[in-house]
Amino acid sequence: MTTLLISQPNFADHRTPNGHAERAERIVAVEAALAEPRFNGLIRRDAPFGDLMLAELVHDADYLGQLRHARPAEGIGQLDPDTFISDKSLDVAATGLGGALAALDAVVLGEVNNAFCAIRPPGHHAEISTAMGFCLINTIAIAAREAQRKYGAERVAIVDFDVHHGNGTQDIFKDDPSVFYASSHEMPLFPGTGDPSETGVGNIVNCALHAGSGGAAMREAYLAKILPALDNFAPDLLFISAGFDAHRGDPLADLNWTGEDFAWVTAKLMEVAERRCSNRIVSLLEGGYDLGGLANGASHHVATLMTGL
Repeated sequence: MTTLLISQPNFADHRTPNGHAERAERIVAVEAALAEPRFNGLIRRDAPFGDLMLAELVHDADYLGQLRHARPAEGIGQLDPDTFISDKSLDVAATGLGGALAALDAVVLGEVNNAFCAIRPPGHHAEISTAMGFCLINTIAIAAREAQRKYGAERVAIVDFDVHHGNGTQDIFKDDPSVFYASSHEMPLFPGTGDPSETGVGNIVNCALHAGSGGAAMREAYLAKILPALDNFAPDLLFISAGFDAHRGDPLADLNWTGEDFAWVTAKLMEVAERRCSNRIVSLLEGGYDLGGLANGASHHVATLMTGL
């Protein structure tokens, strides 16, 4: 397997208040973990600046204007009790989007088999017209739409193993049978969506996991529901919302996954991608707020992308 790693020093320019869980040190922790010698085989690139106007592929036409209006000239502004925007946050969001689209290009054009984008802020909570849950734009949703617009992908799948349900991604695609969305998440937990009864137009699969559960419950959910549905959908391209806050050390949730669990789910998704879409996977960092757990989960995820084991 050939794996691309995309990141960018300017991700530190999105500032949040002291003590906030979504902070610049998250990217530092991931990059440090992926600097170990076993990751020397990664192809590494800086994320380029992306065109934020592509947000209109999934967000309301006036959504970017609302974010620009809320952005302070200096310092940090607040969008809701948990979500903040600083003077350079939209530049950072544009770079995260550029990284995701560069990864898409490299994977679709066959330059690499798969890619992992160590980007921030996360995106899967951003709905069509609402920023929330630390998220400003829904980067993975925009990239999925761009795969359809630019490359003619007819069936795009997004699998989300962040501990929090990706309400934004579901909100965007719930009425679109050309995009499959599956999520495993702790429930009850923020944002409160993701009940298994939420199935969209047959393109949504939600697996709710109980607080305190670990890898065994996760494996059962994937083997019984998510993997068969994904295989049946037969995607042209697979995106992963790779949140690592299901790790047992994370302060914002109560699941007990280990690094080996993230490796297992990655390998199983790769098996489907091998059968259905020529190994084409683009993975984007979402949550993960214990720095050690984040580094552990991300390193297992990327090592598996590199080896398929």
